[in-house]
Amino acid sequence: MSKSFWITTATALSFLGLTPSASPAASLTQQTEYRIAIGGLPVARAVFSTRIDKTRYSISGRVNTSGLADLIADIRAETSVSGTYAGGALKARNYDLTYSSGKKTRVYRVNFNGGRVVSNSISPEPVRPEGWVPVTARHLRSVLDPLSGLVFPEGKKVCPRSLPIFDGETRMDLVLAAKGTKPFKFDGYAGEAMVCSVRFVPKGGYKQGRKDIEYLKRSSEMEIWFASAGKVRLMAPVFVRIPTQIGMLTISARKISN
Repeated sequence: MSKSFWITTATALSFLGLTPSASPAASLTQQTEYRIAIGGLPVARAVFSTRIDKTRYSISGRVNTSGLADLIADIRAETSVSGTYAGGALKARNYDLTYSSGKKTRVYRVNFNGGRVVSNSISPEPVRPEGWVPVTARHLRSVLDPLSGLVFPEGKKVCPRSLPIFDGETRMDLVLAAKGTKPFKFDGYAGEAMVCSVRFVPKGGYKQGRKDIEYLKRSSEMEIWFASAGKVRLMAPVFVRIPTQIGMLTISARKISN
């Protein structure tokens, strides 16, 4: 699985409880906190800030390992995205991710225009292993960024659908199917969440035969729960389940403050 997938999934939660049905007359800001756990044990915390100014939006955030995870690996990430907002639709123009593990840091940058990737870079450029499946120009047409691609105007069917995602390195399809609804609550929200199963289909930007990729491809346990809170007219993730070889990874919204 792409290292940035769970980070950017958590970032998408930051839209929950913010955006009204019409373009705001003034800027709106919000801070959202998340808990990331494996097998029920907290391994990371995340804080994101979202801002909407009439027809534009931006998000900035950070993710850090915590608790027992600090004894195994020191992982940090800072991410940001900016783009346009109109009629409930979010369209990214610039997406960045800085990912650090120990003393190693890598920066991903992607520029979008009309749903097409017009430029992307990774610094420092990684050495690709044998069996690497490249991302082709065809893969980068009609794609979504991994933040705005997980947010939908209220009233539109969230699942079933297939989401063509590019996260700066890996091009993947996330195939959503409906699984009903479940109750969900956290500080600032209580209500029903729409549950979608997710099938992970890698297209490019990964090593063929890699164990974690193959494990995720075969899994039927991945889920994303979507909800719309308060004045929001957007369906955004509030809970995510991602199976891994060491346990179930969960990302949960914990608190929203304006």
